[in-house]
Amino acid sequence: MTLIILGAIVLGIGCGYFIFPSSIISSLDMIASFSLYALIFCVGIDIGSNKTILKDLKAMGVKVLLVPFGGILGSLIGGFVAGLLFNMAINESLSVASGFGWYSLSGVMLKELGGEALGAIAFLTNVFREIFAVILIPILAKRLNTYSAIAPAGATSMDTTLPLVSKATNPEVAVISFINGVIMSSLVPVLVPFFYNIK
Repeated sequence: MTLIILGAIVLGIGCGYFIFPSSIISSLDMIASFSLYALIFCVGIDIGSNKTILKDLKAMGVKVLLVPFGGILGSLIGGFVAGLLFNMAINESLSVASGFGWYSLSGVMLKELGGEALGAIAFLTNVFREIFAVILIPILAKRLNTYSAIAPAGATSMDTTLPLVSKATNPEVAVISFINGVIMSSLVPVLVPFFYNIK
């Protein structure tokens, strides 16, 4: 599966560079959005067809929150360490890490807060996070455990990477993935300016 995903990315890059005219490329966002909605709808059907999931989640209780808060903590620790390694201000590295993979929002927010360079760093960091998530989700699900497959996805675990998590794991993990994405996405607009303004 990982090779198919990587092949699709490489093929897409080649088509975008060599084949498709800009008039078609400009409408790809809309096509991609509808495709994503269709995938999420199919994931929803898969989740809904399993009658015991909601009971299982209720039985898990607060444990459901361990995945998102573990992901948040790991992202912030990673941002802190990266800031030290690249001699970056800690408030800036933490605010970039607080994008949790939501590149379109965090990039724009940090461009407004800290200038174009910081906005570009946030955008690229979170784009790379999503690319690595696409590659790592099936590997982590197979080699470690199903819950660890949610971690690299960050905020995208409720939309873009949800179909991958669902395919690589099971419906129960897909529900937790969705919850993870909702929590992380909700915190991005709060934590990005919060950490940036710590000086």
